Amino acid sequence: MTMNPANAPSPLEILPSSLLDTGYRISSYPSGRRNAGWDGAGSLRVLLIEDDATLGEAVRDHVASGDHAVDWMKTIDTGGAALATTAYALILLDLRLPDGSGIDLLKKFRGQGGTTPVIILTAHDQISDRIEGLNSGADDYLVKPFNLGELTARMLAVSRRYSGRPVSLVKVGDLEIDAADRRVTLASEPVTLSGREWAVLDALAARPNAVVSKAQIEEALYAFGSEIESNTVEVYVSRLRKKLGRDHIATLRGVGYRLGREQ
Repeated sequence: MTMNPANAPSPLEILPSSLLDTGYRISSYPSGRRNAGWDGAGSLRVLLIEDDATLGEAVRDHVASGDHAVDWMKTIDTGGAALATTAYALILLDLRLPDGSGIDLLKKFRGQGGTTPVIILTAHDQISDRIEGLNSGADDYLVKPFNLGELTARMLAVSRRYSGRPVSLVKVGDLEIDAADRRVTLASEPVTLSGREWAVLDALAARPNAVVSKAQIEEALYAFGSEIESNTVEVYVSRLRKKLGRDHIATLRGVGYRLGREQ
């Protein structure tokens, strides 16, 4: 699908009227649909800063369909406020915004020590514009109109670089976890997981030789946009053990969890 405003879905097909034109935050959370084109970097919380309604809704809907949470802002002021209060895994940033330049927001964010990866989405296609964006702290640069599949691939690549996971396949005994295809097999047989089960397993697979704390797993689950109860992590670890076997997830009491047998 190529970004073409004429082919983009109507806002009324995506959001209830009560959420349209609120001027601040429009969030999309997974609805159980999965975008087959999403190559799986785990469940991410993404900040989209884009003032074009048609383009913004198309991007937001595409990213959210891959089991990711999207906060959509339309100005520098609201984007900056979101960055000040929320931890994001990725930022999609337009350059030409109603109240200024996205480059200025990017420079300020980096100047204050912000390390979240940023992909610029813009109609500015001059080489000098790309150089300025990358030199200002962007991690990648995508010129409009663009293909949503290419956006997906670039988001995955950037997320992998920051997560320190250049290889997507993790093997633990007879268990194989393929983050690129969101595919899990046990003894060569496919295992079907829910979105939240995948989020927990992916958090563990991202650090296959390390202990992952309960708080880190909860952060992965927050991408689903609903409240996390005190025993939510334990519930989903238990469900995973029923599907994968108890030997594949070890509990280190008071510390966290890791892939593999308990010592």
